[in-house]
Amino acid sequence: MLLKNLFVVISFLLLPFTEVNGQNPGCPDPQASNYDAEATVNDGSCQYPSTSLSPVSSQQLPDEMVETSGLLFYKDRLWTHNDDTDIHLYAMDPFQVNDFEMYPLEGLENKDWEDIADDQEFIYLGDFGNNSNGNRADLRILRVEKNSLEAGVLNIDTIAFSYELQNNLDPVGANNTDFDCEAMIVGTDSIFLFTKQWVSEKTALYALPKTPGEHMAKNLGEFDVNGLITGATYVEQQQLIALVGYSSTLNPFLVLLYDFENHKFFNANIRRFNISLPFHQVEGITTPNGLSFFISNERFSMSPLVVPQKLHEFDLDQYLNTYVVNISDSFLNSQYDVQVFPVPAQNNITLQIEGLTHQEYYQIMDIYGNVLISGYARQNKTKIDIGKLPDGVYYLLIKDQGQYVRKIMKAAG
Repeated sequence: MLLKNLFVVISFLLLPFTEVNGQNPGCPDPQASNYDAEATVNDGSCQYPSTSLSPVSSQQLPDEMVETSGLLFYKDRLWTHNDDTDIHLYAMDPFQVNDFEMYPLEGLENKDWEDIADDQEFIYLGDFGNNSNGNRADLRILRVEKNSLEAGVLNIDTIAFSYELQNNLDPVGANNTDFDCEAMIVGTDSIFLFTKQWVSEKTALYALPKTPGEHMAKNLGEFDVNGLITGATYVEQQQLIALVGYSSTLNPFLVLLYDFENHKFFNANIRRFNISLPFHQVEGITTPNGLSFFISNERFSMSPLVVPQKLHEFDLDQYLNTYVVNISDSFLNSQYDVQVFPVPAQNNITLQIEGLTHQEYYQIMDIYGNVLISGYARQNKTKIDIGKLPDGVYYLLIKDQGQYVRKIMKAAG
């Protein structure tokens, strides 16, 4: 009996820690084909059916943006740039792209600007295109102070870097390197690069500080995307990254990385979508809310085929809404109990935030990121008039050291 009891105790002590704690690793995403309803810890095992995306709409971009290479959503405008010699930033209306403003960055050189990102204070321009010979010794990220850009008196500094795994700078010929880069995201404390690996058709993840100076970009691993990554966007508070790229036959695709911890971007949900725009050389991607996305392609010409530069809108609500809402809930749940009702609504919605001790700024946006209604939520209940909005789907955002998102619906009675 003593030996039997000892065996039971030892067996219990050897149980996996996750089971003792009531944690169950698996795939917690209902969108996945191997969804596990009992999974409480995402182990990165989710698998997804093959899916294609078509744009909600497409617009031809002005000739000034013929080599659009990056996209940024900032102050209700889409910002882009070209990837060769042009030293302007362009800020346009997402739905009337011919309504745009030009911001010259005088004194700079555009050797190969490939992507754009931002944080609260700065816009970051990645001058790190490296496909001609793979041997650039002047890879850099330009950091533009937002206030100085708007004031017209520029304050720009430089973040120079090299790759940890690139041991020599011998020329390798055009489009024959794994140390090219066209995709960048900026987080709270670091810049992250996703390489465009011409040889392996994988992407490697590198991290470097956000501060000016010379840095070694640290390698954090790689992932086989079976293609060439050309753009990235990041919604940090939603733990969501979207990458765009194209195959060797110029078939574009989008890859979602989400539900990750810390900077382990390749250890969570990875879902690839084919984009139904053959021969479109997609280059930039951005999102206003983590549910709708804008993607740009530069002009492509190979006689007799000519594909002009365009801006496309994509709605990923059906794939991401459950995840984004759950993440948003976790953002505020530790602090508030948030309720929005009725859903659907006709003329008014009520925003109820239990435990609120101060005013919270809110916005109601359409799926493209246009702010239609804004104001301040107060203690207990706040009634919001949506009677003038057309019937449809909208998003309520509450901003407080991050972003809380809730889908709402306006429908006639």
